[in-house]
Amino acid sequence: IAYPEGYGIVKQFCGHGIGTSFHTAPLVQHYPNEDRFTLRPGHVFTIEPILTEEPSSVYVARDNWTVRTRGGVRAAQFEHMLLITDHGAEVLTTI
Repeated sequence: IAYPEGYGIVKQFCGHGIGTSFHTAPLVQHYPNEDRFTLRPGHVFTIEPILTEEPSSVYVARDNWTVRTRGGVRAAQFEHMLLITDHGAEVLTTI
Protein backbone atom coordinates (compact mmCIF):
# COMPACT_ATOMS: atom_id res chain seq x y z
CA ILE A 1 0.00 0.00 0.00
CA ALA A 2 2.98 2.34 0.43
CA TYR A 3 4.25 2.33 -3.15
CA PRO A 4 1.03 3.48 -4.89
CA GLU A 5 0.89 6.46 -2.51
CA GLY A 6 4.46 7.49 -3.38
CA TYR A 7 6.06 6.31 -0.12
CA GLY A 8 9.23 4.26 0.07
CA ILE A 9 9.88 1.14 2.13
CA VAL A 10 13.33 0.65 3.66
CA LYS A 11 14.51 -2.79 2.51
CA GLN A 12 17.64 -2.98 4.65
CA PHE A 13 15.62 -3.79 7.80
CA CYS A 14 12.91 -6.38 8.40
CA GLY A 15 10.75 -7.98 11.02
CA HIS A 16 11.93 -11.22 12.61
CA GLY A 17 11.05 -14.15 14.75
CA ILE A 18 11.64 -14.12 18.49
CA GLY A 19 12.80 -17.33 20.13
CA THR A 20 15.68 -18.50 22.27
CA SER A 21 17.63 -15.62 20.73
CA PHE A 22 16.12 -12.25 19.88
CA HIS A 23 16.44 -12.14 16.07
CA THR A 24 15.50 -15.51 14.58
CA ALA A 25 13.70 -16.85 11.52
CA PRO A 26 11.46 -15.99 9.91
CA LEU A 27 12.74 -12.75 8.46
CA VAL A 28 9.63 -10.71 7.64
CA GLN A 29 10.19 -8.49 4.59
CA HIS A 30 7.93 -5.42 4.35
CA TYR A 31 7.81 -5.19 0.58
CA PRO A 32 6.60 -7.47 -2.21
CA ASN A 33 8.74 -10.62 -2.30
CA GLU A 34 8.63 -14.36 -2.90
CA ASP A 35 9.40 -15.41 0.71
CA ARG A 36 7.29 -18.31 1.96
CA PHE A 37 7.17 -19.79 5.46
CA THR A 38 4.62 -21.53 7.63
CA LEU A 39 3.58 -19.93 10.91
CA ARG A 40 2.56 -22.39 13.60
CA PRO A 41 0.99 -21.94 17.04
CA GLY A 42 3.62 -20.66 19.46
CA HIS A 43 5.58 -18.67 16.87
CA VAL A 44 6.28 -15.08 17.91
CA PHE A 45 7.47 -12.53 15.37
CA THR A 46 7.61 -8.82 14.69
CA ILE A 47 6.32 -6.65 11.89
CA GLU A 48 8.31 -3.40 11.89
CA PRO A 49 8.35 -1.52 8.59
CA ILE A 50 10.17 1.74 8.05
CA LEU A 51 8.35 4.00 5.59
CA THR A 52 9.87 7.06 3.93
CA GLU A 53 7.96 10.00 2.49
CA GLU A 54 9.48 9.17 -0.89
CA PRO A 55 11.71 6.33 -2.11
CA SER A 56 15.10 6.70 -0.42
CA SER A 57 18.05 4.63 0.70
CA VAL A 58 19.35 4.69 4.26
CA TYR A 59 22.66 4.42 6.07
CA VAL A 60 23.72 3.75 9.66
CA ALA A 61 25.47 6.71 11.30
CA ARG A 62 28.90 6.46 12.93
CA ASP A 63 27.32 5.69 16.32
CA ASN A 64 26.29 2.30 14.79
CA TRP A 65 22.70 2.83 15.97
CA THR A 66 21.10 5.85 14.29
CA VAL A 67 19.64 5.19 10.84
CA ARG A 68 19.36 8.14 8.46
CA THR A 69 17.86 8.56 5.03
CA ARG A 70 20.00 9.87 2.23
CA GLY A 71 18.97 13.40 1.36
CA GLY A 72 17.16 13.96 4.65
CA VAL A 73 13.88 12.35 3.56
CA ARG A 74 11.57 11.94 6.57
CA ALA A 75 10.86 8.40 7.76
CA ALA A 76 8.65 6.65 10.30
CA GLN A 77 9.08 3.24 11.92
CA PHE A 78 6.68 1.25 14.05
CA GLU A 79 6.68 -2.26 15.41
CA HIS A 80 4.16 -4.87 16.41
CA MET A 81 4.83 -8.26 17.97
CA LEU A 82 2.47 -11.09 17.17
CA LEU A 83 1.86 -14.54 18.61
CA ILE A 84 0.41 -17.30 16.43
CA THR A 85 -2.25 -19.27 18.33
CA ASP A 86 -4.49 -22.20 17.44
CA HIS A 87 -7.15 -19.62 16.53
CA GLY A 88 -5.12 -17.08 14.53
CA ALA A 89 -2.78 -14.27 15.51
CA GLU A 90 -2.73 -12.27 18.74
CA VAL A 91 -1.16 -8.81 18.71
CA LEU A 92 1.08 -8.57 21.79
CA THR A 93 1.88 -4.87 21.48
CA THR A 94 -0.39 -1.91 22.12
CA ILE A 95 -0.20 1.64 20.85
